[in-house]
Amino acid sequence: MHRGDKGKIEGVPLTSPINLAFLRIAKRAERQNDATLARTFVDFGAVIAALSSVDHHLIYGRRGTGKTHLLTVLRAGREKEGTVAVQLDMRNLGSTGGIYADPNIPISNRATRLLIDVLAAIHGHLFEQAIADDSKVDLGAAGKALDEFFAAHREVKVVGTTTVETATSAENSYSAEAKVGVTASLTSASFEMGANASDAGKEAVTAKKIVTGQEVHRVNFGSVSSALRKVVATFPGGKLWLLIDEWSEVPLDLQPMLADLLRRAVLPIKGVTVKIAAIEQRSKFLLPDTAVGNVGIEVGADVSAAVNLDDFMVFDNDEQKAVEFFRSLIYAHTCAEMEEANAVAPESEDALISAAFTQANAFEEIVRACEGVPRDAINILSAAAQRANNSTISVGDVRTAAQTWYLGTKDAAVSAHADAKRLLTWLVEKVIKERRAKGFLLEAGLRDPLIDFLYDERVLHVLRKGMSAKDKPGQRFSVYGIDYGCYVDLISTVRAPQGVLDLGDDSVAEYSITVPHTDLRSIRRCILDLPEFYGV
Repeated sequence: MHRGDKGKIEGVPLTSPINLAFLRIAKRAERQNDATLARTFVDFGAVIAALSSVDHHLIYGRRGTGKTHLLTVLRAGREKEGTVAVQLDMRNLGSTGGIYADPNIPISNRATRLLIDVLAAIHGHLFEQAIADDSKVDLGAAGKALDEFFAAHREVKVVGTTTVETATSAENSYSAEAKVGVTASLTSASFEMGANASDAGKEAVTAKKIVTGQEVHRVNFGSVSSALRKVVATFPGGKLWLLIDEWSEVPLDLQPMLADLLRRAVLPIKGVTVKIAAIEQRSKFLLPDTAVGNVGIEVGADVSAAVNLDDFMVFDNDEQKAVEFFRSLIYAHTCAEMEEANAVAPESEDALISAAFTQANAFEEIVRACEGVPRDAINILSAAAQRANNSTISVGDVRTAAQTWYLGTKDAAVSAHADAKRLLTWLVEKVIKERRAKGFLLEAGLRDPLIDFLYDERVLHVLRKGMSAKDKPGQRFSVYGIDYGCYVDLISTVRAPQGVLDLGDDSVAEYSITVPHTDLRSIRRCILDLPEFYGV
């Protein structure tokens, strides 16, 4: 085996430049620099325009839907305008898996330590901003305010039983010495008398005080808010953007306490804008309490849930929009990777699809397989490119890659949860194999922990919300789709899904996401009977 022309190894096909670019695309936004993230970001539904307002917003989306990418682009945009912006990653804060989640520590102590860590992180970012660019922030003016902000969240109080121990000791000493002598000789005599006397006295008194109790940190929301207001006033335009990422990494029982800190000490400050990225099924912003009032943030009143990334980019929702989005996304990433490798990038999206895939529907199969999740699309594309190697990517490559990705990630996570695995197996049997559909209906507002878990793991996908039917007055439904990986091995068999919903008609054309308005039997056929699964 030896190298031939153009650096190739004879007998061993080398991966094509485009497939190499597909393999190099970073799977997580935090692994790329701001310039690359800004270049590869593809706007959809005017989301950037919606989130560029000074209103406080929640950004919902499951893992891999692009929340971190979106926040990074927002931060970079604000910094380009000269506005101070802080992006906080809750995964890097304190010890979310340790002291915050330790049930042996009282919740009040865990919550207070969390608040202190959050405020300390904010202070650290603001201090770095102040010293990084003196043309943006007057450190002399901001320094005192930052010191005050630091002191406001570092107050410590000792509570509990106190013991005081005092010990006293004294030491006295005295010494005296005298000497008398006579000396005589044959020629003379002399008298000698010597005296040496000393008097030394020493007294030492020591006191020892021991205080025992529990050291408790306190956060005074009023002091924090006042200090932060002074800090923001020293920033250009009196503005600060606080972007909180990975909110759902905070233990669920502590989230309302952290939300309450934001509501009382941060949200009311003029000039401060807060955006929070979270997973909806793993978030708890409000703790109702009739005795002391609600603790936390009220969605819709204190903040707006402006964007839910799960509602976009789903193939069965709008095939054309989904394909257009992912064409732009993959093209932007591919060009960035090829130019970094000094390779010639395709001139257009169409040129990329033509050069990289055997046919257009091979790329569309990636869009269908990823179920609207960009990270899944990139991983499936990477696996398909690795499989194709120096050839163009075929539909078969995509299906094999999608199955490999599903078994290695999603199926492994679901299998660790026995009840969720049992429900998923039941869903595949009832919906896909028996009804030859890939979707089902659940009444809107109906929450089931196993359904939520499967949705969070990206095995179930919400295709549409708030659907109604005339024959079911007063009821609205959500359409759930089962992940592509659950039925990809059935696609070439007689049990392959023929559409989204089974409407009781053998005609493929009748398989639709639209709920019929006249036939009661049809809509009942689509509704998932969860009590049957639970044996109720």
